[in-house]
Amino acid sequence: MQIFIPKETHPNERRIAMVPASVDRLVKAGAEIVIESGLGESIGLTDEHYTKVGATVASDRNGALGSADMVLRLRKPPREDIGRLKRGAILVSHLDPFNEPDLIKSLAEAGISALSMEMIPRSTIAQKMDALSSQANLGGYVAVILACANAQKILPMMMTPSGTISPSRVFIIGAGVAGLQAIATAQRLGARVEAFDTRPAVAEQVTSLGAKFVKVDLGETGETKDGYAKELTEEQLQKQREAMAKACANADVVVTTAQVFGRRAPLIVTKQIIEQMRPGSVIVDMAVESGGNVEGSKLDEKVTVNGVTIIGYGNLPGRVPADASEMYANNLTNLVDHFWDQEQKTFNLNREDDIIQSALLTYDGEVVNETIRKALNLDTEASS
Repeated sequence: MQIFIPKETHPNERRIAMVPASVDRLVKAGAEIVIESGLGESIGLTDEHYTKVGATVASDRNGALGSADMVLRLRKPPREDIGRLKRGAILVSHLDPFNEPDLIKSLAEAGISALSMEMIPRSTIAQKMDALSSQANLGGYVAVILACANAQKILPMMMTPSGTISPSRVFIIGAGVAGLQAIATAQRLGARVEAFDTRPAVAEQVTSLGAKFVKVDLGETGETKDGYAKELTEEQLQKQREAMAKACANADVVVTTAQVFGRRAPLIVTKQIIEQMRPGSVIVDMAVESGGNVEGSKLDEKVTVNGVTIIGYGNLPGRVPADASEMYANNLTNLVDHFWDQEQKTFNLNREDDIIQSALLTYDGEVVNETIRKALNLDTEASS
């Protein structure tokens, strides 16, 4: 089976889909790996690093796309690449299926079997393939480092001959994978950390990292079957904002991580809350790419509102591309390895498997994922 890994085409994307160590694993399993020339340049890897572990280097990107049985990539493919894939090829990448209906329909029309990394279920067996979690983990770390670089105060307490510097107060909103890593990073840097999440069940995880969990009675909340926070009602959001106002006013750094899978991120930190914060404070909006948790945050920009710096940089994992690439490559390799047929030396697209059922969007000319069919209203269109 020929597996092709192309270079990423998204502007300013430094992460890559496959590192040499992962290629080595796939080659030893019996896969024929072809990489596009220059694949690893953004993280300091040469083509020779890949040929040493058994990969073949292709300078003809279009030809390699057309002959590949499987394509592994990080970002969703540009439309022109879809037309170059052969019918029946398997594509694995991030596909943003809830926001890219035309892309998903194009993949179906081209006869591509498209697996979305966002749709990998959050189950124990699929944990090693969970790219959303691996990248969010790094994003949480980067968010705190960005806050440190833009803050007017240091994070730890420091005793000096000139006096004692009090530790900075850091408030993390959302205690999922990104939030927990942000908490751990801020704690390691010596800050006094508080955190909030709509799911009371995560309080123990927050306190185990040494942070204080801010309790807010929102009534019935909870999480989805995949471990994501459920969307709050407008009344619950208002209660949350009122509680957030006090915590934000006392904080030197606020990191927001709240997202609802497949929907716009909830607005949590309003202009009124920002007005109560001290000048010189910093907010990092990790949800800016899905609409933003912070009023006034702008994608890929740093703005100042009433003396408060709001950082809305997208693709935070891409700021540590070497580690992010290695983790994502491991996610991809674990997925391929899990469904690899050792006798046939091919990827077994087992549609009876729970992981494949969750992640497979298109197959044999159709959109087959029930969740995405419903989100795109395809069943309604078919019946009308």
